Amino acid sequence: MYHSWLDRWDERRARRGEEGKERTALVLDAERAFPGAKKITSLEEFCVLADHAVADPAFFDEPSGSDQGFQRQDGWLKFSSGISTDIEENDVVWAKITESGSFDQALVIFHHWNVRSRNRQIASFFSKNGITVVEIAMPYHFERSRPGSLHADYMLSANLGRTIQSVRQAVLDGRKLIRWLKGEGYRDISVLGMSLGSWVAGSIAAHDPAVSKASLFLTAGNLADMVWTGRATRAIRDSLEPEIDLTSLRRAWGPLNLENYAHRLARPDLDLHVVIAKRDKVVLPELSERFMQRLKDAGARPNILELNCGHYSLAMPPYILLAGLSLKRFLSYTDKARRK
Repeated sequence: MYHSWLDRWDERRARRGEEGKERTALVLDAERAFPGAKKITSLEEFCVLADHAVADPAFFDEPSGSDQGFQRQDGWLKFSSGISTDIEENDVVWAKITESGSFDQALVIFHHWNVRSRNRQIASFFSKNGITVVEIAMPYHFERSRPGSLHADYMLSANLGRTIQSVRQAVLDGRKLIRWLKGEGYRDISVLGMSLGSWVAGSIAAHDPAVSKASLFLTAGNLADMVWTGRATRAIRDSLEPEIDLTSLRRAWGPLNLENYAHRLARPDLDLHVVIAKRDKVVLPELSERFMQRLKDAGARPNILELNCGHYSLAMPPYILLAGLSLKRFLSYTDKARRK
């Protein structure tokens, strides 16, 4: 009875999230996705470029540039993004810093798609437990929102190239922030990603050795599969399906597939923590389970918490409390033998 009510609650929440989402045309926009790419006209050409990006270990590396320009005031940090887009607001990165009074550990949080508010309770809880929390705004969210937009449609959409550019921008912004935190003296850097934010946090953890712990809430490996099957992305699938099949979408968005970086996530100096919702209709549990198996096959030993709730109801008690306590234990744990 309770879980039936929970499923209905999640569905009502999903319907509210559909407001303002409309079908759009499929657009390649390869020159946005792949630095130096020329304008192309065929999906096959786009997929070839995507294949090359997956094989390129530097695809998520920061472009050369100055580390100057960080402005910190009244608990906020502002700096220029490593990628320039056609939305001026999006090219300035904002992050909310909740200090702990200690430089032992910093936790960088990457929020979910279309989030409306920052995680004040999470920030307060962990800062009181000795962990400085930094909540970064991902592209086209919060202060970076596109003027006039009802949701962050430029971060995840049927525009294949802009979606890759947006996730790559989020990764590069996150890595730039992490480099700043290390320069400020923080010893251990952890990342927490929620839903779409978990793809960003996972990509950063896979490519940045400065990250020692990564916690991924409501995650899976293949972003194409999530968009194709998920409850929150039906409008995007409806836009894509007349022009592209799932097999081709998987290849086109190969650079965003965390399964392609499982061996990097399995590096011995990275600890992994994953929270899966067994009733999730946005990120299907079978996609999460497949990703976990890929990680294990690569040699990773993720700390996995499975909760009997849905995607949105994870934010309700008791599930959010269980997830929070699990995360606290994970962040507090130190493998002394490994870190000698």
